This record gives sequence, C-alpha cells and structure tokens, in this order.
Amino acid sequence: MLNSVIVVDDEASIRSAVEQWLGLSGFAVQPFSRAEDCLAQLPAHFPGVILSDVRMPGMGGLALLEQLQQRDADLPVILLTGHGDVPMAVEAMRNGAYDFLEKPFTPQTLLDSLRRALEKRQLVLENRRLHEQADQKSRLEGTLLGMSAGMQQLRRQVLDLASLPVNVLIRGETGSGKERVARCLHDFGPRAAQPFVALNCAAIPEHLFEAELFGHESGAFTGAQGKRIGKLEYANGGTVFLDEIESMPLAQQAKLLRVLQEQQLERLGANQSISVDLRIIAATKPDLLEEARAGRFREDLAYRLNVAELRLAPLRERREDIPLLFAHFAHTAAERLGRSAPALNAAQLGRLLGQDWPGNVRELANAAERHALGLGEPQPLVATAGQSLAAQQEAFEAQCLRAALARHKGDIKAVMEELQLPRRTLNEKMQRHNLLREDFLDRP
Repeated sequence: MLNSVIVVDDEASIRSAVEQWLGLSGFAVQPFSRAEDCLAQLPAHFPGVILSDVRMPGMGGLALLEQLQQRDADLPVILLTGHGDVPMAVEAMRNGAYDFLEKPFTPQTLLDSLRRALEKRQLVLENRRLHEQADQKSRLEGTLLGMSAGMQQLRRQVLDLASLPVNVLIRGETGSGKERVARCLHDFGPRAAQPFVALNCAAIPEHLFEAELFGHESGAFTGAQGKRIGKLEYANGGTVFLDEIESMPLAQQAKLLRVLQEQQLERLGANQSISVDLRIIAATKPDLLEEARAGRFREDLAYRLNVAELRLAPLRERREDIPLLFAHFAHTAAERLGRSAPALNAAQLGRLLGQDWPGNVRELANAAERHALGLGEPQPLVATAGQSLAAQQEAFEAQCLRAALARHKGDIKAVMEELQLPRRTLNEKMQRHNLLREDFLDRP
C-alpha cells in the first residue's frame, strides 16, 4: 500500500498521537517501540515511509537509518529530533535521510512531509517495476527465440501468465518447445526460487505411476523399502510440469484432480494428508476435451488444467524464425566443440526454409548441430514435401529484411541502400512481414 507508514518511537504517548493523526488522514500505520523489531518485520520492497525517533534505547534512529540504507537506499526515512539533535539530523540527511522534524511538530507539518516522501517512493517503485519488466522481456527474448508475430505474442503471454497463480495447459507438436515454455512460466514468476519438477507421463510405467507422483511409506507394497517422497510433494511451493498429460492413467487422473481441488495428497500406505502448494503446467498434443469426449481423459480434470492455454505454433507456421534458430543452435554446438560454424549460403538457407520440419525446433537443432560438425548439408533428418514457391519466397524475403534491419540497427536509409528498395516499397514489405523498426534499434 502506498499510504503505509511505519512509526518507530520508544515513547508510547508519541506513538499513539502520531498513529491517531495519520489514521484520521487515511494512512495505514504500523507502530514499533524498538528499531530492532522494525528491522525484523520490515517486508522487502516496503512501499511506504519510515518515521523514526533519533534517540531510543538500544538501536537509535541513526543506526536504524544505516541499516535501512543497506537494504534499500531509496526507502524514505523521516527522523524525529529534539532541539539538540538538529545538527545530527542535518548530517543524517546528507547520509540518506529524507527529512527531519524537530519536536514539537504540528500534524500538518508531519502530513506534508509524509505525502512528499510517499510521492517519491511511488515514483521509485514504479521506475523499478518498469526496469524489471524491461529486463524480463530482454531475458525472455534470449530464451524463447524468434521474431515472428506468433513468438512475440507467445512471449507476451508467458510474461502475463508467469506471475498469475493459475494452472496452464500448453498445446503443441512434438519438439515445439513445450518444456522450455513451461520452464519460463516458472522462472519468470514468484515461484522461481522453488523446485521445478518435470515429468513425462508417457514414460512412466502405469504400475509405478502412483508411487512416482505421490510417494509411499515403508512397506506400502512389495519392494517399498523405506519412505519415499513423491514428485508432487517434492515440488511443494514450486511448479510441476506434466508433459504428455493425455497419457496419464485414468485412475491417477482422479487422484491428481483431488490434489488440485484440495491442495492435499497422501503417500501410498499412509493415512495422513499432506498439504501442498503447487502450480501445475501440463502439456499435450491432442485436444484434451476431445480426449474426454472419447472417454480417454477426465473432463473435470481437463477444465482444471486448462485455466489458461498457450498454443505453440509448429515451425512450418513461423518459417521466418528458422534462420535465427538455426544460427543459434549451430553457434552453440560449434562453441561447445571449440570450432567455428560454417556459414550458410543462399541455396542452403532456401532449403532450410522449404522444409516442413515435422520434428520442429528439436529437429532443426539436430540439423544445426550436424552442420556445425561438418557432417553434410544442413537438412532435416526426414525429408518432407516442400512449400509452394510463393511461400518459400515470402519466408526468404522476410529473412533478408530482418537480417538487413539487424545489421543496420534499424537505420531505414541504410537498409534502403543495401537492398536497393524505395522507401514506400520497404515500408509495405515491413508491414506485410510484421517487422517494426523499433525492434532493431541499438538500445543502451
């Protein structure tokens, strides 16, 4: 709350009077008689102002100011001083205090100082929020690569959903990057410091499924030696990623639904329920509701999982991202091997753009690694029917435009000269391929 004030003063009468004045003026006041208690209970990124007496038993106001400055140099601290403490308070302002009020002070003087301090605090926190958003956007662009309209939309959706306490269903073909997107939803959200547990439901034998998810007590079944913590319990406080969720046995779907509804689970062989705080991110290739209508998936669980849905476009629907992704994978592989990746010529690039890539990003990464190793032409492992000439030309044109814009850091005149295009034609092509000059500017 941006009307929050913490009052630290060892005199109960002053605390009471200040709390009353500020309460009548709409402030939320939290009083403390000791500076030590204030420090112990101060939340991170406190959105308000600290109002502290200078002279107190134990830690005084100046020592409190020093501790607060170490935590957050922009946190406004207003000191309350007696007449003899004024030179000391002036020195404290040089060291970071926002203001000082000499006792006795009027309620209006206090209110004026607090309101100015809160305005400053609001600006500081808003500036931090904007910087954090810009930093997250930059980090996400380096993780979910691609400049196509679909990838730009996906990154916006990931940033929006990462901070929300909702389950997410990711739809996409094999190799399209579902686990990477799930990891970003975790890493860019408030659970980032907690466990991220990934499970492929198709890879777990059905007879081991329940023990794998829920754990077991010693002797729960033949071979159950000792207590074992299941994946769901281990992920408490964090995120569980369930890939190929459509493969989960129906009996375990019912147990998972109970965990989602009640936020509790029981180990095999146990009678005691264990509270868990989990975010579930599931991934699937087929439509879960169609699976439910066919009797292969629980409809109630499908709705529980699909609070929000992200669709990952296959590579054939975002061909303009292929050169960037290929270059990234080839560079990464070459760097790991201590060599330079051979450059692509126009014919090789055209062949990359003309493939359908049924294995999507995973298949492209494999082709790029083979190219970095010098194991022949960069092509997919499975040959597929090519696109029409017009579709290949469009994808190649988009890549040429993007490469020129990147080389010249958004300098339109330089791009016009390199590609020998008039301004109007360049503008039309950039608009058709959803290319914005601002995305290529060389920002500090």
